[in-house]
Amino acid sequence: MPADPTDSPAEKVKGPASYFPSIEKKYGQPIEHWLGIAAEHADAKHMELVALLKDEHGLGHGHANAIVAYARK
Repeated sequence: MPADPTDSPAEKVKGPASYFPSIEKKYGQPIEHWLGIAAEHADAKHMELVALLKDEHGLGHGHANAIVAYARK
C-alpha cells in the first residue's frame, strides 16, 4: 500500500519566517500588518525599526528582529 502523502512532514520553515505563527498568535495581527509597518519605515536602520516595533507596538526583541530581517531580505 502506498504511503499517505498527508503523513509526510511538511517542509520546515527556517529563518525569520519561522517566528511568524507565534508572532500572529501572541500579538493578534497577521504578519502582513507587521510587514506593512516595516515597509512604512523602510528608510530606518535595522535596529531603529526593531526599537520602533518594540517601543511603539510592544513586540519582543526576537519577534521584532525577525520581522525586520524578513522585510529587509
